[in-house]
Amino acid sequence: MLRAVLCILIIGGFFILRAVLATVFFYYLLPEGDRCPNCDAPTLRVQSRGWNIALPKFRTSWCYECGWHGLLRNGPLTPSATTASLTKHRN
Repeated sequence: MLRAVLCILIIGGFFILRAVLATVFFYYLLPEGDRCPNCDAPTLRVQSRGWNIALPKFRTSWCYECGWHGLLRNGPLTPSATTASLTKHRN
């Protein structure tokens, strides 16, 4: 009986360790900031109540250039252009 309990504890421990290591690996695999992983363009934040409550350390994003959507880690944001530079006309 003791051997069976030890076997179950060891196998269960390895299963939990594998799940923890995979979670940490995939956390660092996700890009940090607001840049698209496909085309490196700035992404727009999308309000997704379910994801934002379940995973508060991530941001749901959508890329308007290539159509990618997914989760990104919170990080530095791309500086936005000033309104003066957006409305400047060339002669």
